[in-house]
Amino acid sequence: MSDKYISSLMTRSGSKCELCGNPEDLKVFAVTPRGDQADECALLCALCRMENLTEQPETHWYCLQESIWSDIPAIQALSWRRLNQIDETWAKDALESAYLEEDILIWATSTPSTDLDTTPTLDSNGTPLADGDSVTIIKDLNVKGAGFVAKRGTTVRRIRLTDNPEYIEGRVNKTMIALKTCFLKKVKA
Repeated sequence: MSDKYISSLMTRSGSKCELCGNPEDLKVFAVTPRGDQADECALLCALCRMENLTEQPETHWYCLQESIWSDIPAIQALSWRRLNQIDETWAKDALESAYLEEDILIWATSTPSTDLDTTPTLDSNGTPLADGDSVTIIKDLNVKGAGFVAKRGTTVRRIRLTDNPEYIEGRVNKTMIALKTCFLKKVKA
Protein backbone atom coordinates (compact mmCIF):
# COMPACT_ATOMS: atom_id res chain seq x y z
CA MET A 1 0.00 0.00 0.00
CA SER A 2 1.45 3.33 -0.99
CA ASP A 3 1.35 6.25 1.38
CA LYS A 4 -0.80 8.38 -0.93
CA TYR A 5 -3.28 8.99 1.90
CA ILE A 6 -0.63 9.82 4.51
CA SER A 7 -1.48 13.52 4.74
CA SER A 8 -5.20 13.06 5.37
CA LEU A 9 -4.58 10.17 7.78
CA MET A 10 -1.96 12.18 9.72
CA THR A 11 -4.55 14.93 10.16
CA ARG A 12 -7.29 12.46 11.13
CA SER A 13 -5.11 10.63 13.67
CA GLY A 14 -3.25 13.60 15.12
CA SER A 15 0.02 12.07 13.78
CA LYS A 16 -0.32 8.97 15.97
CA CYS A 17 -0.96 5.27 15.38
CA GLU A 18 -4.71 4.81 15.22
CA LEU A 19 -4.57 1.64 17.32
CA CYS A 20 -2.00 2.29 20.05
CA GLY A 21 -1.18 6.02 19.86
CA ASN A 22 2.54 5.56 19.06
CA PRO A 23 3.81 8.59 17.05
CA GLU A 24 6.81 6.77 15.48
CA ASP A 25 7.28 4.98 12.13
CA LEU A 26 3.76 5.59 10.83
CA LYS A 27 2.58 4.13 7.52
CA VAL A 28 -0.71 3.67 5.70
CA PHE A 29 -2.31 0.25 6.16
CA ALA A 30 -5.20 -0.79 3.88
CA VAL A 31 -8.00 -2.51 5.79
CA THR A 32 -8.80 -5.19 3.24
CA PRO A 33 -10.80 -6.11 1.27
CA ARG A 34 -11.47 -2.41 1.03
CA GLY A 35 -8.61 0.09 1.28
CA ASP A 36 -9.06 1.99 -1.98
CA GLN A 37 -9.85 5.26 -0.17
CA ALA A 38 -8.35 7.10 2.79
CA ASP A 39 -11.33 6.35 5.04
CA GLU A 40 -10.79 2.62 4.32
CA CYS A 41 -7.20 2.75 5.61
CA ALA A 42 -5.50 3.16 8.96
CA LEU A 43 -2.33 4.93 10.01
CA LEU A 44 -0.31 2.37 11.98
CA CYS A 45 3.07 2.16 13.71
CA ALA A 46 5.52 -0.68 13.06
CA LEU A 47 4.28 -2.61 16.12
CA CYS A 48 0.68 -2.55 14.93
CA ARG A 49 1.72 -3.38 11.34
CA MET A 50 3.82 -6.21 12.81
CA GLU A 51 6.86 -5.16 10.78
CA ASN A 52 10.52 -4.87 11.76
CA LEU A 53 10.05 -7.03 14.83
CA THR A 54 11.34 -10.39 15.88
CA GLU A 55 8.76 -10.66 18.61
CA GLN A 56 6.11 -8.60 20.35
CA PRO A 57 4.75 -8.61 23.90
CA GLU A 58 1.10 -9.54 24.19
CA THR A 59 0.42 -6.51 26.39
CA HIS A 60 0.85 -4.25 23.36
CA TRP A 61 -2.57 -5.33 22.10
CA TYR A 62 -4.38 -4.03 25.20
CA CYS A 63 -4.75 -0.83 23.13
CA LEU A 64 -7.48 -2.61 21.14
CA GLN A 65 -9.84 -2.29 24.11
CA GLU A 66 -10.01 1.43 23.31
CA SER A 67 -9.53 1.45 19.54
CA ILE A 68 -12.56 -0.82 19.03
CA TRP A 69 -14.62 2.21 20.17
CA SER A 70 -13.18 4.53 17.51
CA ASP A 71 -15.59 6.62 15.43
CA ILE A 72 -13.70 5.52 12.31
CA PRO A 73 -15.13 2.37 10.65
CA ALA A 74 -11.72 1.18 9.35
CA ILE A 75 -10.28 1.31 12.88
CA GLN A 76 -13.32 -0.52 14.29
CA ALA A 77 -13.02 -3.28 11.64
CA LEU A 78 -9.26 -3.67 12.15
CA SER A 79 -9.58 -3.68 15.97
CA TRP A 80 -12.32 -6.32 15.76
CA ARG A 81 -10.12 -8.56 13.58
CA ARG A 82 -7.11 -8.26 15.88
CA LEU A 83 -9.20 -8.89 19.02
CA ASN A 84 -10.56 -12.06 17.40
CA GLN A 85 -7.00 -13.30 16.91
CA ILE A 86 -6.23 -13.04 20.63
CA ASP A 87 -7.20 -16.02 22.76
CA GLU A 88 -7.41 -14.17 26.08
CA THR A 89 -10.31 -13.34 28.40
CA TRP A 90 -9.75 -9.57 28.19
CA ALA A 91 -9.98 -9.71 24.35
CA LYS A 92 -13.20 -11.75 24.45
CA ASP A 93 -14.66 -9.29 26.98
CA ALA A 94 -13.74 -6.35 24.74
CA LEU A 95 -15.46 -8.02 21.77
CA GLU A 96 -18.58 -8.81 23.78
CA SER A 97 -18.93 -5.22 24.96
CA ALA A 98 -18.21 -3.62 21.57
CA TYR A 99 -20.92 -2.62 19.15
CA LEU A 100 -20.30 -2.46 15.41
CA GLU A 101 -22.84 -1.36 12.82
CA GLU A 102 -23.88 -4.23 10.54
CA ASP A 103 -21.90 -2.98 7.51
CA ILE A 104 -18.73 -2.55 9.62
CA LEU A 105 -19.14 -6.05 11.08
CA ILE A 106 -19.49 -7.44 7.54
CA TRP A 107 -16.30 -5.60 6.57
CA ALA A 108 -14.48 -6.87 9.68
CA THR A 109 -15.50 -10.48 9.05
CA SER A 110 -14.88 -10.45 5.31
CA THR A 111 -11.90 -12.30 3.94
CA PRO A 112 -9.56 -10.29 1.75
CA SER A 113 -10.01 -11.02 -1.93
CA THR A 114 -7.46 -13.38 -3.42
CA ASP A 115 -5.89 -10.68 -5.58
CA LEU A 116 -4.84 -8.65 -2.52
CA ASP A 117 -2.55 -11.10 -0.72
CA THR A 118 -2.08 -14.78 -1.36
CA THR A 119 1.44 -15.02 0.02
CA PRO A 120 1.73 -18.19 2.11
CA THR A 121 3.41 -18.18 5.51
CA LEU A 122 6.63 -20.21 5.21
CA ASP A 123 9.23 -21.29 7.77
CA SER A 124 13.00 -20.83 7.30
CA ASN A 125 13.13 -23.89 5.02
CA GLY A 126 10.21 -22.80 2.83
CA THR A 127 7.75 -25.24 4.43
CA PRO A 128 4.18 -23.86 4.60
CA LEU A 129 2.84 -23.08 8.08
CA ALA A 130 -0.79 -23.25 9.20
CA ASP A 131 -2.73 -22.25 12.30
CA GLY A 132 -2.17 -24.84 15.02
CA ASP A 133 1.23 -26.05 13.78
CA SER A 134 4.24 -26.39 16.06
CA VAL A 135 7.57 -24.75 15.25
CA THR A 136 11.07 -24.75 16.72
CA ILE A 137 13.07 -21.54 17.20
CA ILE A 138 16.40 -21.88 15.33
CA LYS A 139 18.21 -18.88 16.87
CA ASP A 140 18.26 -17.23 20.32
CA LEU A 141 15.87 -14.26 20.10
CA ASN A 142 15.86 -11.31 22.51
CA VAL A 143 12.21 -10.60 23.34
CA LYS A 144 11.88 -6.83 23.42
CA GLY A 145 9.76 -5.52 26.27
CA ALA A 146 9.33 -8.90 27.97
CA GLY A 147 12.81 -9.23 29.47
CA PHE A 148 13.77 -12.73 28.34
CA VAL A 149 15.50 -14.58 25.53
CA ALA A 150 13.57 -17.13 23.50
CA LYS A 151 16.17 -19.88 23.35
CA ARG A 152 17.18 -21.81 20.26
CA GLY A 153 15.46 -25.20 20.24
CA THR A 154 12.33 -23.96 22.04
CA THR A 155 9.17 -25.52 20.59
CA VAL A 156 6.23 -23.17 20.11
CA ARG A 157 2.95 -25.09 19.89
CA ARG A 158 -0.39 -24.10 18.37
CA ILE A 159 0.88 -21.08 16.45
CA ARG A 160 -1.46 -18.54 14.87
CA LEU A 161 -0.89 -16.97 11.50
CA THR A 162 -1.04 -13.18 11.17
CA ASP A 163 -1.98 -10.77 8.39
CA ASN A 164 1.74 -10.54 7.59
CA PRO A 165 3.16 -13.82 6.15
CA GLU A 166 6.58 -12.98 7.65
CA TYR A 167 5.25 -13.35 11.23
CA ILE A 168 3.35 -15.85 13.38
CA GLU A 169 2.08 -15.57 16.93
CA GLY A 170 2.81 -18.09 19.66
CA ARG A 171 3.47 -18.53 23.38
CA VAL A 172 7.02 -18.57 24.71
CA ASN A 173 7.56 -18.52 28.50
CA LYS A 174 3.77 -18.06 28.93
CA THR A 175 3.89 -14.83 26.93
CA MET A 176 2.16 -14.39 23.56
CA ILE A 177 4.67 -12.92 21.11
CA ALA A 178 5.05 -12.40 17.38
CA LEU A 179 7.92 -14.34 15.85
CA LYS A 180 9.56 -13.78 12.49
CA THR A 181 9.17 -16.92 10.36
CA CYS A 182 12.77 -16.80 9.10
CA PHE A 183 13.84 -17.87 12.64
CA LEU A 184 11.46 -20.85 12.80
CA LYS A 185 11.38 -24.43 11.56
CA LYS A 186 8.17 -26.45 11.34
CA VAL A 187 8.01 -29.50 13.61
CA LYS A 188 7.08 -32.59 11.62
CA ALA A 189 3.96 -34.31 12.94
